[in-house]
Amino acid sequence: MTPFLDHAALTGRANAMLSELWPIISSVLGVFLVMGVGAMCRQTGWLTRQADHSLANLTAKVLLPALFAHRILTSDQMSQFATAWFPPTFGFGTTALGFLIGFLIARYAGHWIGLDSDSKQRTFALCVGICNYGYIPLPLAQRFYPQAEVDLILHNVGVDMALWSIGIAVIGGTSGSGWRRMMLSAPAVTVIVAGIMRRFGLEQAVPDSCMSAIEMLGNCAIPMGLLLSGAIIVDYLKETTWSGSGRVVGWAIAIRQVLLPSVMIGIATIIAERSSLMSIDMKQVVMLEAAMPAAVFPIVLVRLYGRDTSTALRVVLSTSIAGILLVPVWLGIGKWWFGV
Repeated sequence: MTPFLDHAALTGRANAMLSELWPIISSVLGVFLVMGVGAMCRQTGWLTRQADHSLANLTAKVLLPALFAHRILTSDQMSQFATAWFPPTFGFGTTALGFLIGFLIARYAGHWIGLDSDSKQRTFALCVGICNYGYIPLPLAQRFYPQAEVDLILHNVGVDMALWSIGIAVIGGTSGSGWRRMMLSAPAVTVIVAGIMRRFGLEQAVPDSCMSAIEMLGNCAIPMGLLLSGAIIVDYLKETTWSGSGRVVGWAIAIRQVLLPSVMIGIATIIAERSSLMSIDMKQVVMLEAAMPAAVFPIVLVRLYGRDTSTALRVVLSTSIAGILLVPVWLGIGKWWFGV
């Protein structure tokens, strides 16, 4: 009887775990399906390459700032203004560490992996070092962890700062002034201004009609960003050659979706044991960010700096495809580990 009971108990636990994971799996698939619609629109000619620049500008300079402004101005989380510095600091630090780990592995194991030039090594380090921190985790936060959305937005400001400072140094070999561009971007300015307004209670002066308009615009940001991401990815798929890329793809997935999530969760665990700064909301942010594949935008920087586009495409596309399976897995692991 004991083996039967053990089998029944294990089956029950497996079913319970699956019932908990299924909403996550369903939502992750929903995000990728919206990207698939963007890919279909590109294939049918409904979303042309000529429209990409204007729609990307609209998203970055109007829709995303509206989303950030509405969340910050209306969220109860911003009442804890004294700890608002921690999410961007954590985002900057973990992203900088990701770049460092990626760069060291590319430098010292590059020839064995298939990264036989400085250009390929820098490209690999940039792309594996930074996760997709916007259009995939934001809708998942809205669906499962709405209280963590403001911390996620603040965290992403730090990720942006790391990308435009350390990331530029990695891909270009010089620090440049990219961080100034980031600090003057519409989303960053919006976060700062909205945060100051909340600090001094000025959000009460915003008319309801204006807040309603801001909310409606913000609600368009994620769908638009996902559609554009899907369209851009399908373009890159056509340009990518996969022959001889097995080791690069394998190492990209191993670093971006095995090693770095483990490191990020480990750092968060250590901080949580020693400080109250690692709140439940921040643990949820860590779960979401650790689960993500490589970001798409570094491909643009790789092209801008004349580095190896093929390596960038292999890293980004392989981790994105693997993410369909691995994102739910890591979210389940994070939920179990942090108990949230």
